[in-house]
Amino acid sequence: MTIYTKLEDNLTKLKLTAIKEYLPSYLEGNDLSLPEILEQLTSKELAYRTQRSAKMSIHVAHFPYAKGLDEFDFDFQPSVDKQRIMNLASINFISSAKNILFIGSSGVGKTHLATGLGMEACKNHLSTYFVNCHELIERLKLAHQENRLAAILKNYSRYKLLIIDEIGYLPIDDLGSDLFFQLIARRYEKKSTIITTNIPLSEWGETFSNPTIANAILDRLVHHSEIFKITGKSYRMKDYQEHTKTQK
Repeated sequence: MTIYTKLEDNLTKLKLTAIKEYLPSYLEGNDLSLPEILEQLTSKELAYRTQRSAKMSIHVAHFPYAKGLDEFDFDFQPSVDKQRIMNLASINFISSAKNILFIGSSGVGKTHLATGLGMEACKNHLSTYFVNCHELIERLKLAHQENRLAAILKNYSRYKLLIIDEIGYLPIDDLGSDLFFQLIARRYEKKSTIITTNIPLSEWGETFSNPTIANAILDRLVHHSEIFKITGKSYRMKDYQEHTKTQK
């Protein structure tokens, strides 16, 4: 076994994937000193691991799709302040446990914006989870029935960023409202939550079936928050119209 083969074997065992990949190009001859070569190779390894970690975090976050903020068409949706969104992309709002609420009718880009911010959080190694509101409520109810509510509330409370999508599309009964309140109360002023909803905040009492609990939930969500009211057209209709044109 040659020295180079032994070196490759060591790199494999140490799981230094990027260094192993780039090493041959540095051995072909260059003017760099050994410390410079090592610095560049280790930097590539660190960059590779950071990228791999981000991909894994994005995968386990269960986003509905992988769309970043750079893919959002702000020109099509002028009611969304691009600068405000880009400021949030720094993810500083998470360190201050601030909430984000996206309010608007179906198809205006609420989920895309929430996902984009979530992906930025993942890239910054912050635990993130995306869940549909109805699915969340059903999970909480099941846990309540099986006497493991405390465990699931603890699980959802640990995420630095929790994204709850599509509040308002389906009514929530008294039990669901109470369980949802417990989760929001646990996260209040400790962790950040992003909410997307198709109904005005003034109508949440109808969705949650209990105005008192709805007000208590809103009180905790709105305090320390940024609210975006999106009033533009539907992206889905835009895509449909563009597709129809190409078929003619």
